[in-house]
Amino acid sequence: MSSHAPEQAQPEVRTVDLDIQGMTCASCVNRVERKLGKLPGVTASVNLPLETAKVQVPQGVSDETLISTVEAAGYTATLKKPAVPEHGEHDEHSGHEHLVPNHLLLRLIVSAVFTIPLFVISMIPVAQFPHWGWVAFALATPVVFYGAWPFHKAAAINARHFSSTMDTLVSLGVLAAYLFSAIQLILDPQMTAHTGMAMTEHALYFETAGVVATLLLLGRYLEHRAKSSASDALKSLLNLGAKDAVVLRDGQEVKIPAAQLQIGDHFVVRPGEKIATDGVVVEGSSAVDTSLLTGESVPQEVKVGSEVTGATLNTSGRLVIKASRVGSETTLAQMGKLVSEAQSGKAPIARLADRISAVFVPIVLAIALATFGIWWLISSDPYQAFSAAVAVLVIACPCALGLATPIGLLVGTGRGAQLGILIRGPQVLEDTRKLDTVVLDKTGTVTTGIMAHTGTTPVAGVDADEILQLAAAVEHHSEHPIAQAIARAGAELGPLAQATDFHSEPGGGVMGLVSGQRVVVGRPSWLAAQGTVLDASVQALLEEAEAAGATAILVSVDQQFQAVISVADQIKDSSAAAINELQHRGLRVVLLTGDNPSVAMKVAAKVGIDPADVFAGVFPADKSRTIAELQAQGKVVAMVGDGVNDAPALAQADLGIAMGSGTDVAIEAADITLMGNDLHQVSAAIDLSAKTLSTIKMNLFWAFAYNTAGIPIAALGLLNPMIAGAAMAASSVLVVANSLRLRRFGK
Repeated sequence: MSSHAPEQAQPEVRTVDLDIQGMTCASCVNRVERKLGKLPGVTASVNLPLETAKVQVPQGVSDETLISTVEAAGYTATLKKPAVPEHGEHDEHSGHEHLVPNHLLLRLIVSAVFTIPLFVISMIPVAQFPHWGWVAFALATPVVFYGAWPFHKAAAINARHFSSTMDTLVSLGVLAAYLFSAIQLILDPQMTAHTGMAMTEHALYFETAGVVATLLLLGRYLEHRAKSSASDALKSLLNLGAKDAVVLRDGQEVKIPAAQLQIGDHFVVRPGEKIATDGVVVEGSSAVDTSLLTGESVPQEVKVGSEVTGATLNTSGRLVIKASRVGSETTLAQMGKLVSEAQSGKAPIARLADRISAVFVPIVLAIALATFGIWWLISSDPYQAFSAAVAVLVIACPCALGLATPIGLLVGTGRGAQLGILIRGPQVLEDTRKLDTVVLDKTGTVTTGIMAHTGTTPVAGVDADEILQLAAAVEHHSEHPIAQAIARAGAELGPLAQATDFHSEPGGGVMGLVSGQRVVVGRPSWLAAQGTVLDASVQALLEEAEAAGATAILVSVDQQFQAVISVADQIKDSSAAAINELQHRGLRVVLLTGDNPSVAMKVAAKVGIDPADVFAGVFPADKSRTIAELQAQGKVVAMVGDGVNDAPALAQADLGIAMGSGTDVAIEAADITLMGNDLHQVSAAIDLSAKTLSTIKMNLFWAFAYNTAGIPIAALGLLNPMIAGAAMAASSVLVVANSLRLRRFGK
């Protein structure tokens, strides 16, 4: 009995998702996790790019306690709103996500407008005029106190908690250069009374403060832009649902918002309309296009008793559906949850600049203070001591460190855009060089996603082209994708005859009169119902077509079976060569599809994928699970897809790559978007990502080495602060020049 006591005593744990504002670097993440972790039984995982926290909370710890704990750490927190479709309602919080970059953009523009003339008059003697120092003072003031305010604010928050980040060093460097210059100008108002002064002839460093603030604002703005679109995939996914539903009330059709549907409601879906929510067909039959959710290119036939999914498209017959799941329980909402969980489950980005600053910043501050103290003791000259200390701060001010990532990213992504490769942000690049497995969706990625005629097998004595044109004449009147494939193939042979007395049977086929002949096209059961006798030889032809990975359609004329027409999703011309290219890079290529195994195996054989690496018949929820299983085996996985059903898997993968021909949801859930429709771009995207990451790491190394080498020189009093400012600017130029090499990628 007592052995069960500990188990019973364990509190029930719930998960709380928080949105957190105000974090700027890895140390902020650590502080929030540490503060929340001090609450009894609470564990937290904070995601810096998404500015969210997933918190495991025992009973007895309230949401208000979590929020107040985060606020006590110096940040703001709110409960994350559930991923439920609002059908057009504006989300106030989502608007706020885009406010931050716009707010920074205004600071960046203002700073740039003042910094450019400030730099010119400070650094170019011929641009100077009498008492230009006071103009420099006026130009630098808004940059230092308005433009650089985010850095000062973050530094103040850090200081309250006795910690420091890159923001601390930026703030101190900018303020030190500005205040030192202002004091010199006030003490000696005639300092710049003369024109044409070289930079070593005056003790004003206003342009250093302005340039540092402006360039780092550029980096911060680019960073926020990358983060602001993190939730767009989820919004697009939820927006796929139908906005309205036609409900049967007392025998009358009543139009209501889809969000008001209740379990058990009967609602009507006409041809061409989206199904409002998950349910069961209680009346009618039709073909439902599920390609957005399942990736299946062929519409699924449904009849009374069939289960249907919300957001799929009814293509033909009228359906009456009984709602079985609504709101957050629908398949669409659950897929939204999968995307959200996969994104928030990614580890916080351990940015190299932040890791360096965690040690670098406190050391620099200590060196600057020690420099000031030692020089004052040695020389008894506070001016010389302060000058040396400012030189340390300025040469160490991590302009190049701060630029290393955003500038490398800017050039790399710019070159990628020229090549039709869109890289979402710096976090995308982390795992590219360790990548060992590429998972490809089939429909729309390896194949075109468009049904096409692949062959006609007639009975003896019947001309294949003639029977195809007869079938096409009837199918021309149907909107079904298979019908349209047959109609296109027939039209290529010549003008189609006119079909009359047309009739369509959802889930069965079509029939009509063509040149006085009764032509019936469709499934075996449909032909049999119209009086066509089908023997064992017909079954053999059907099995042969399906074994080849095609969908088989039967044709009869005047109740006599005439031919089997095969249609199939076509493999892209570039797929086989592109997959071979990936395999030559040492990457394992996996085919992942919701299609049936026989079709998947045929496609794999044609493009050179090992049968052991084919996962077929995989449902949307299982796609992300399959990726997770590969990751659990130690694989670093890239997922390439184009459909809504791929969105959770794209988010789960270490690298999500969306084909630009696909849906917005897939594109927004992915880390990389290929604007073309060619699998060769996958190799190029992986190479560009690796090259960009390599460049960023090189930037960080040289920036750090540059600062480290300059600090002891400054501390020894051998570096004038102005020279230190110029050296700091030179390090930034070096970083930019190194990044510009990426423009030659692919040439």
